[in-house]
Amino acid sequence: MEPGEDEPDREQLGERHGIAVFERRCGGSYDGRGIRFRAIGVERPPCHRFAIAAALALGAGVTWNIANVGAVADPLADAYGVSLAVVGLFTTALFVTHLLVQIPAGRASDRIGARNVGLLAVVAVVAGNLLLLAAPDSALAIVARLLVGVGSGAGFVAGAEYMRSAHASPVLQGLYGAATMAGGGLAIAIVPQLAPLLGWRAPYWSALAAAALTGAVLAAAPAHKLQFVTRRGGFVADRRLLRLGLLHGATFGLSVVAANWIVPLLERHGHSRGTAAALGSLLLLGGIVTRPLGGFVVGRSATLAAALLVGAAAFAVLATPAPLPVLGAGAAVAGLAAGLPFAAVFAGAQLTRPDAPGAAVGFVNAWAISAVVGGTPLLGLAFSLPGEGRIGFGCLAVLWAAAVATVPRGN
Repeated sequence: MEPGEDEPDREQLGERHGIAVFERRCGGSYDGRGIRFRAIGVERPPCHRFAIAAALALGAGVTWNIANVGAVADPLADAYGVSLAVVGLFTTALFVTHLLVQIPAGRASDRIGARNVGLLAVVAVVAGNLLLLAAPDSALAIVARLLVGVGSGAGFVAGAEYMRSAHASPVLQGLYGAATMAGGGLAIAIVPQLAPLLGWRAPYWSALAAAALTGAVLAAAPAHKLQFVTRRGGFVADRRLLRLGLLHGATFGLSVVAANWIVPLLERHGHSRGTAAALGSLLLLGGIVTRPLGGFVVGRSATLAAALLVGAAAFAVLATPAPLPVLGAGAAVAGLAAGLPFAAVFAGAQLTRPDAPGAAVGFVNAWAISAVVGGTPLLGLAFSLPGEGRIGFGCLAVLWAAAVATVPRGN
């Protein structure tokens, strides 16, 4: 604005651009496009380090529930008196509500603050797991897991938005993604060790302990006042968000689908369960390493496209009768490639819709959860075809290669 020029009407400016306005502690107020003026809506940034730590705790704490039941599926089947397929429904129920709350939780984070949504998510997780402790009844378990899924889904989105509100770098946003994968990984490692002591209640008591720790950290974390002047408009019509959603669905979503079936794939082709499990875990563990590293390649389209092609080649290897060391290398490379786009996807979604960054994250993450919910049974059907699963993994390779078309161009 030139000297002497009338200052624009701030409310009109906010509604025109759909701006989230930040009042920084260093003085002055800014919008997402670098315009300086007093705040219409004000977000007072929390103390960065504590807020980032709380976001990481929230991401790991709620995602514990994604893997805690599967980690002790056989003992649970015995305790509930049901088949493994019914125990699988406990996880399916969680993913259904985890998917359904993505966008609503994002909108709530934009309106009442990510920390507040995170606290409500922890409450939902606690309530669901308390119900699960009541009795080994499968109907009760499915209902309770639906409630837990509300908490895990809302907590995931709120954690990502709380990271953004702390002005975290893309590298730290990638670290948040790693924390969400570490939560499930820790559950897989720890819950079976608790089963001899706690019996069938081990996954639920452990989830309550994780929720208590998460809630304590989050309650002590700084709050921030948040009021967005929100631009009206749907997400489905935004081609930029659609591309990011498809990219996230192909990388994270399909890697989870593959992780669910790689052990049966290797077992059916002559490898031991222990070896298959060790190699299969690389599909998810690799993302813990590369999600933070992905922050360094945000805006580098060629690097992200190359990662997708490398990942496609790795899945193609898994679809062949290659020697076991080659298959292990393929699983490791696929896992590493899957984590690299995470920071670009989430940072890109938040920048694409600065008027509703939390809802934008929920929208793109919903594509990945949809891929998990729909793709897992479809890949299972491939085991009834010739090749006993290899055709399905070949299809994953094709989808990864096709996802190159979704990589955002430019910064």
